[in-house]
Amino acid sequence: MRGRKPTPTAIKVLEGNPGKRPLNDREPKPAKKAPSCPKWLETDAKREWRRLSHKLEQLGILTEADMSVFASYCQAYARWKAAEEFITSHGYVSMTPAGYVQQLPHVSISQTYQKIMNRCAEQLGLTPSSRSRLIAGEPGGTVKDDMEELLGGG
Repeated sequence: MRGRKPTPTAIKVLEGNPGKRPLNDREPKPAKKAPSCPKWLETDAKREWRRLSHKLEQLGILTEADMSVFASYCQAYARWKAAEEFITSHGYVSMTPAGYVQQLPHVSISQTYQKIMNRCAEQLGLTPSSRSRLIAGEPGGTVKDDMEELLGGG
């Protein structure tokens, strides 16, 4: 598949459908219920799951079908955090036996998991830029558009 990834309809609705293109009314709509936290996640990943799952469920972004991308985010978060804690306590470089300065593997481990986390976070509307495009809906799923109301169309 080439080109930009399509934006999920739930995100488009929260953004106020800025492109004004017709929304996909045939997109599968899983129940807006957060999936159960997988037992195999690391402890810090489970904490991150508990911290965010209810908030994303309330926004209508997280559904049972999104378990894998959310689990990936949470697990990447836990591993990124572990690498960063190691760097904080041990530094980010060491001396080789030959006397050269060498970057510790934890630096690239941290960077790898941060990239994974950021990709998942963008899909879930968790980054500042992806969140800035969202418009919180009114209770009942309707989105209030101030400009439409001002122009008499809303």
